[in-house]
Parts: sequence; structure tokens; C-alpha cells
Amino acid sequence: MPKYLLLSIALLWTGIVSYLCLVNSNEIPVVNIPNLDKCIHTFFHLVFTFVWFLFFARQLQYNSISKPLIFSAVLSFAFGITIEILQSLFTTTRSADVLDVVANLVGTTLAIFVVLSCNKFNILKSIIKK
Repeated sequence: MPKYLLLSIALLWTGIVSYLCLVNSNEIPVVNIPNLDKCIHTFFHLVFTFVWFLFFARQLQYNSISKPLIFSAVLSFAFGITIEILQSLFTTTRSADVLDVVANLVGTTLAIFVVLSCNKFNILKSIIKK
């Protein structure tokens, strides 16, 4: 898979998550399911960590998956904290929430398990090889 395609996918996902997390919450349909937003945060960061891992693994070409996985997990954590700070500072309909950060970490952790599982079954090789 071309590295520019992986970068495009990772940047597109980052943009979508940023927009959805910072848009006026009055513009989002209300769904009355308890803690649905935490599930959404988890999903956002699972995908975020996974697509950035694919990009870093393809771009950096390390002999193991450890460094790209650490890079993507740290990026996901920093991105999640940044979004929470931006919500607090620049939006009027949203606020920072520590539980959102926890949900982000759950998504990142799930992505790590997905990557490790895919690696165990040699699924990643065709995606990240040059």
C-alpha cells in the first residue's frame, strides 16, 4: 500500500475526529444512550492509533512493530489531551472531560491489541511492506 495513501487516510481520520470533537454540539443529533460519547471516543482512538501505526510502520520501516506502535499510541494520547483542552478553551457547547481521556486510552489500548493480534497472524506484512 503506498505510504501517501496511508498518510492521507491518517490525516483524513484526524481531521474527521477533530471536526466532530470540536463542532458545536447543538449541530449533532441527540441520541439518548447512556455513555454513547465514551464509546465514540473509544472508537475514534482505536481507529486513530491503528491508521497512524500503519503509516509509521510503512514510513519508518523498523525491524519490529514496537517503535511505530509506541509513536502512534503517544500521538493518540497527545491528540486526545489536545482535543479536550481545545474543547475547554474554544467551544461553548462542550467541555473537557477526564472520562473522555480514559475512553481515548481504552481505544488506544484496543488498537495495540489489534496490531499485536494482526502481527501474530502475519496480517500486517502485506500492508506495511514497501
